Amino acid sequence: MITFRHALMAALLPALLAGCGGAEATAAGPEVKVLRYQGSVGTVTFPELAEELGFLGDVKLKWVGNTTSGPQDIQSAATGQTDFGGAFDGAIVKLKAAKAPIRAVIGYYGSDKDTFNGYYVTENSPIKTARDLIGKKIGVNTLGAHHEAVIKEYLRREGLTPEEAKQVQLVVIPPVNTEQALRQGRLDVGTLGGLLKDKALERGGLRPLFTDVDLLGPFTAGSVVLREDFIAENPTTTRTFVTGFAKAIEWAQTHSREEVIATFERIIAKRGRNESADAVRFWKSTGIAGKGGVIAEKEFQTWIDWLEREGEIRPGQVKAADLYTNTFNPYAGGSGS
Repeated sequence: MITFRHALMAALLPALLAGCGGAEATAAGPEVKVLRYQGSVGTVTFPELAEELGFLGDVKLKWVGNTTSGPQDIQSAATGQTDFGGAFDGAIVKLKAAKAPIRAVIGYYGSDKDTFNGYYVTENSPIKTARDLIGKKIGVNTLGAHHEAVIKEYLRREGLTPEEAKQVQLVVIPPVNTEQALRQGRLDVGTLGGLLKDKALERGGLRPLFTDVDLLGPFTAGSVVLREDFIAENPTTTRTFVTGFAKAIEWAQTHSREEVIATFERIIAKRGRNESADAVRFWKSTGIAGKGGVIAEKEFQTWIDWLEREGEIRPGQVKAADLYTNTFNPYAGGSGS
């Protein structure tokens, strides 16, 4: 933790001194109007949707590449390589515990009855309960994020002791390889979501051990963060960005699936990144619990409690109220955290 903190602050200092986004951002100078961000191959982010729908006003987006994971995305934002990034709320808690000057401003993904992550075994697997996972391998996309947190919460709720839970091995594997590894017996359980889940279930032979929405109910799982200095120096841009972002989420929450997919396909075709739009055709819902991405305190408190139990942060080290604000979200009724 100390090493990471030193590295973070060393990388952050030049960004704080130099400003960001291609414009001088001081108390007396103009606000930043071009926001650098990382995208994701074959998918459309809500800021990209907001820009397409004309919700961002005079704020423009500048794509600088694709992210490799949520933790990487918010670290890039914290160190000034980008202006905003999104990740699982538990990863945001850990980065804040490392003294990163970030603040979550809007929720951007989650789980509901249509969009969720499942933890799957083969139909003939002897694994029926959490206790059957002792000594077994579960494939996840990355450590320290959504999938690991949900698995450990499942084990705890099902009565495994911390010592027993440590015997459940989490194996990092690219999501595109999870199904094959599960069917070949290299994994005992595979984590699947989105297009990969739908395709795997179409092929048959798999059954869910549990899902995150069954465990936790509908919930927003991840948020987008800005640096606190960026918010302070660019309040109008921040409000324009979050308002447009929120309107894009609300648009996707209230328009037909067919219209959302058609818009996503149009965005992917226009941006010319040499990618397939196949994945967006399986889009079902935003998965976001709050209207327009409004953040609920419990969405952070759940993972603060988990990280404290895991010994990854000290009790009281991070408070939910210090992690997020709804001040800039028009669907929050004007109230902030």
